[in-house]
Formats: sequence, C-alpha cells, structure tokens
Amino acid sequence: MRKLPRPAWADLLLALVATVLTLANQVGYFGAELTFVDLSLAALTVAPMAIRHVVPVTSLSLILGSTVAYAFLGHGAVGNRGLGVLIGVFTVANVRSSRIAAIMAAASALCLLAPEYVGEATLKWPEAVQTVLIVFIAWMLGESSKKWARRAEEAAERAGRAAADERVRIARELHDIVAHHMSVISLQAGVAEYTIASDPTTARTAISTVSESCRQGLTEMRRLLDVLRVENENEFPDVQLASPGLDALPGLVNRTRDAGLTVELVVRGTPRALPPGQDLCAYRVAQESLTNVLKHAGPAAVEVVLDYRAHDLTLTITDDGAPRPSGAKAKSHGIRGMRERAELYGGILNAGHRSPRGFQVVLRLPIPDEP
Repeated sequence: MRKLPRPAWADLLLALVATVLTLANQVGYFGAELTFVDLSLAALTVAPMAIRHVVPVTSLSLILGSTVAYAFLGHGAVGNRGLGVLIGVFTVANVRSSRIAAIMAAASALCLLAPEYVGEATLKWPEAVQTVLIVFIAWMLGESSKKWARRAEEAAERAGRAAADERVRIARELHDIVAHHMSVISLQAGVAEYTIASDPTTARTAISTVSESCRQGLTEMRRLLDVLRVENENEFPDVQLASPGLDALPGLVNRTRDAGLTVELVVRGTPRALPPGQDLCAYRVAQESLTNVLKHAGPAAVEVVLDYRAHDLTLTITDDGAPRPSGAKAKSHGIRGMRERAELYGGILNAGHRSPRGFQVVLRLPIPDEP
C-alpha cells in the first residue's frame, strides 16, 4: 500500500477534524431541520481542505461555492466562521501567483459577505470591514510565507554557489602551490642526480633548493589547511594564516633562479600595499608563469616587471625560451586558472602571445588610490 506524504496526511486530518466539528455545530443549532443536502454543503465548506496542496484553486472554489449555496438554502452562514475559506485563501496565496491569489481573496471576501444579505439579515459596515480585513490578513500571510520561502531558496542557492566558488578557489590554490614547488623539486632532483658524482657542490646546492622548496610548499599548504580547519587553530601554532603576496616575490624569484632559470625582477613606480585579494592574485600569477617557464620553456631568461601606476598594477613576465607546445595557450589549466583569478578581482590577463622579446604574460589589476 502506497503511503501518503506527510503534508497529505496533515491536510486529511485537518479536513476530517474541521468537517466533524462543523457538522456537530450545525446539528446543534438546527437539529432535525437539516436535510442531507444541507449537511453535505456544510461539510463541503471545509472538507476540500484535504486537497488544498494538490489543487489549491479548485479546493478554494469548492469551499466558496458550498458556502454560498448553504446560505441560499436559508440557514445563513456556516457556523465554522469561514475556517475553510481562510485556510484556502492562505494556501492559494502561498503556492500560486500574486494575481491569482488576489482574485481568489476578493472572491472569498464576497462569498463570506453574501450570507448576510440572504433573507432578512442585514450587514453592518463594521462587520463587513472586519470580514474583509480577516480575508486580507489570510492573503497577506500566504504572500509573506511564499516570499519567505523564496528568499530561503535564494539564500540556499547563494550559499551553494559560494561553496562551489570556495571549492574552486581552494583547488586553484592547491594547483598553484603543488605545481610550482613540485616543478622546482623535480628539476633540482634531476640536477642533483646528474651531478652528484662529477660536481658534488652543484648537487648539494640542488638538494638544498629541493629542501627549501619542500619547506615553502608545506608552509603554504598548512596555511590553506588552517583556513579549512579553523577549529584546530592550535595544530600549527608556528604558521601564520596570511597568504603570500608581492612581498614574497623576491623569494619566489630566488627559488626560480636556483632551479636554473635566469630571472630578473624589475620594479617601476612606487611600490605600495595592495588589498589581500589583489596581492595574492599577482603573486599567484607570477608563480604560475614561472612554473610554466620551468616546465615548458627549457633554459630561458625571464624578466618579471612590476609597474605600479596611479590606479592599477601591471605585472609582466617575459621569457625567451622555447615555443610552447601546440594548443597550450587554449588548453592550459594554469593559464585558464590565472585568467579566472584575475577576473575575480576586476583584472585582465593576456597570456600566450609572443612579444619581440619572447613569450609573455601580462596581468593588469585595478588597485585603490592611495589615501
């Protein structure tokens, strides 16, 4: 036997209780005067609530029609105070468009007022205002509930997008950290293996570079892990959470020199502190670019230029190494990641073209004016 979902059981129970109370109330007032038709119509003023979440407009329409029909049989208003109508108005406003909800709310107010005009009954204006106000409140509660649910869904979507963006950011950080340091380690390990017998001094220097690159990579990985595991803030007490920035660029250049490249760092303009996001972005672009030179360009001379201007920073990395493999410009995950990182902070990155001096990566980042 198929089980009904929980809202259906709740609606069935609500409709059943309301129907029993309504019939008991009517029988208590009119007794033997009520016919089968009278009792059926009285029951139908609340029983359709059982299907209010399946066909809300149809459910409310049945309730309204039964309310008016019962009144025209001569018994006036049903003694349930319009319970079915109010719940129906709330449901329609909660699950249907505002236009449909407004039409059904107006129809509901008219149907609740109609019994007062049947027979000898007269409607006083305070009672009419009170009836309309009650229907209006039910309508507004439904609209507010719908808007709240919509805001909750939008907040959940924003949280999901933020979580996805954070995963992308973390993946990009891991890529930049691992790719750079593993490239340096791989190259220097090869140099040490090749020279360990013939040139022990060079081999020791290469091994020292491997050791330093390992320590630097582990430090950056721990910074990232500390951000992810803030509850374990005492696990690595000697590690600062600050991300690397352009102040760490000279060290990056030195490690790249130790890996075998000729690297020149040129600073133009007046250096100044950048916001953390732009600072990390510029550092990671320089790191990824130097890593790509190590992996793809072979022996090369590299020039890293930092150009501080009034409103922006231009970072240019140029190398005269071998041409990149065919398709590397379009398919490189590293270049794509650098471009996405730059766009995140309103910057522009051009990579893959050759200047007269060689292969070039150019990053332009907007930076705040100095106070």
